Formats: sequence, C-alpha cells, structure tokens
Amino acid sequence: MRVCGIEIKSNEAIICLMEMNDGLMQIPDCRQVRFQLLKDHDAEQVRRFQFTFRKLIEDYKIERLIIKERMQKGKFSGSAVGFKIEAALQLIDNVDTHLLSNSVQKEIIKRNSIPIDYSDTGLKIFQETAFTVAYAYLMSKEYNLQG
Repeated sequence: MRVCGIEIKSNEAIICLMEMNDGLMQIPDCRQVRFQLLKDHDAEQVRRFQFTFRKLIEDYKIERLIIKERMQKGKFSGSAVGFKIEAALQLIDNVDTHLLSNSVQKEIIKRNSIPIDYSDTGLKIFQETAFTVAYAYLMSKEYNLQG
C-alpha cells in the first residue's frame, strides 16, 4: 500500500511518500515535497492547490493520504489556512484521507520503532514529521492498531 504522509504547517503541506510491501518499507522519489497555498482567500488558488495534489495522487498511485492531526483550539492549534488545506485534501474524491493524532502516532511508534535512522532515508530534514506519520499509519494497518 502506498501512502502519502502529510504535515500541514502554516500555508503549506509537506509530504513523504511511503509504501510497505511484504514488511519492507520503501520511500519512492517524488517530484515535489511541498505544496503551498499562498492566496487562501482566492477560490481559484484553492482549486489549483487541490488540482496539483490530485495530479500527484494519480501520477504516483497513492492509495491514502495520512494527515498529522492538529489541534483546533489552544496554544498549539493549527492556522485557518492550514484547515483550508486540510479540507481541500479531504475533498479529493479519488483517494481516502485519514487524520492521525499525535497520541495514536506515538503509541504505534512505541510498539513498532522506526527501523532506520532518519538521516539514512535521503529525505529533507523538514519532511521528518510527514515520514513519521506515514510510517505510523502503515504500522497501524500492518498490526490492526487503527481503522
């Protein structure tokens, strides 16, 4: 199963593609690892953001989008633009989208530690959270820890 781990920060979605085949983790190369929504008040820009992401899903045959869940209230809550990005991703009709909370993610990784040092993945440092979200989701599916 190929998934796309996503961390939404400010006005961008940072991604990491990952798949699990016969218990082996693979991280395919991807043409773009950041998707920005610069003018969130412009409906055409939101459509363009969604179209670009939909094209990536089709081109890379992504089966699931896994978004790191962000708090809606409080000190560490997500931004309004971030929630627009999340909604745009959730409304893409050719892929399933799942939110993964930080507490569930930590529990999964506690049970199934990441088998590789992040620096050996070849990914950019800013992709680490997206990588962790994708890994946790794949482990949750592998061991039926989450729906």
